[in-house]
Amino acid sequence: MDDDPERERRAATFDRAARLYQRARPDYPIELYDRLLEITGLAPPCRLLEVGCATGKATLPLARRGFHITCLEPGHALAAEARRNLAAFDVEVVEARLEDWDASGPRFVMVYAATAWHWVDPRVRYQSAAAALEPCGYLSFWGAGHVIPYDGDPFFEEIQEVYDEIDEGLPPDAALPRPQELDDDRASIEASGLFDVLEVRQYDWQTVYDAEGYIDLLNTFSGHIAMEQWQQQRLFGEIRRRLSLRADGLLRRHWGAVLHVARLRPA
Repeated sequence: MDDDPERERRAATFDRAARLYQRARPDYPIELYDRLLEITGLAPPCRLLEVGCATGKATLPLARRGFHITCLEPGHALAAEARRNLAAFDVEVVEARLEDWDASGPRFVMVYAATAWHWVDPRVRYQSAAAALEPCGYLSFWGAGHVIPYDGDPFFEEIQEVYDEIDEGLPPDAALPRPQELDDDRASIEASGLFDVLEVRQYDWQTVYDAEGYIDLLNTFSGHIAMEQWQQQRLFGEIRRRLSLRADGLLRRHWGAVLHVARLRPA
């Protein structure tokens, strides 16, 4: 049982977005995968374990390169979508959480997670990853989070008044996340005593959305999935209205990811 029922509840909401996830969520930069493989020196067909694969967003780029990947995905609908998306590749999708999965079988050369590591119980996440790895195997994780450049699209700061109105506003002391200024998890990796940090590197990129595409994206985020219907209607209606006033009807959203790569210490 997770020590944080709210985290467990919010993690379970993603299964409701299974049909949207692959289309609406952004792709991670190809440079991130290139750097990951450069640091680790891994080459196909070695065995990888992915934690929380969702619909296979971060699985496909590595599966296409020829790696054998076992994916853990606790959501039934998400796992079904992943199997469809990955059917042509050497990939197995298992409906399980890392915390509950039986790691007594063959070991993996790398455990990785994309926008999923923070959903794993922090009391056991590093121990569970270490138990699944070959000696001196690798752990890697990264995420895709919203960052707001100083010269970025003003839409996101302007729409905060609507979030405040529907009681979903940011805390008063919340700082806007800026590109290349995201927090990282180096300290928690080192504190586990199990891994040596090899790399922490930040990546930034941009996506462009029309109103419906952006609403689809929001409907893959746990906080928005969990909103009451009246909150969604007010927020999404205002997004449509405001973007309709723009000549091109589009908004620019900037993303940031922090790539962490670590190596298992010798026993």
